[in-house]
Amino acid sequence: MKKRFLSFLGILFAGSSLFAQSAASASASSGVKYLAAGIAVGLACIASGMAVGKIGAAAMGAMSENPELSGKALPFVGLAEGICLWGMLVAVLILFR
Repeated sequence: MKKRFLSFLGILFAGSSLFAQSAASASASSGVKYLAAGIAVGLACIASGMAVGKIGAAAMGAMSENPELSGKALPFVGLAEGICLWGMLVAVLILFR
């Protein structure tokens, strides 16, 4: 798993260096913006999904033992979902800069 992730990052940075060589044209510059915005949203949503999965499972386990914990456990799931919104905000800032 770790080797795959490192090879993915290597391919990603190699591709971005290809775009950097032709940065003189406007189309390559806008293409890099769209790529960066997509990566920002994609990574934020993947991280948010992983966080919601772990927090949601722990919250459901805690609520099965003590139902009064639902009001205290579920807001943490909402905090984890907020990571996606931050990724989208970063993407909007990248696109409209």
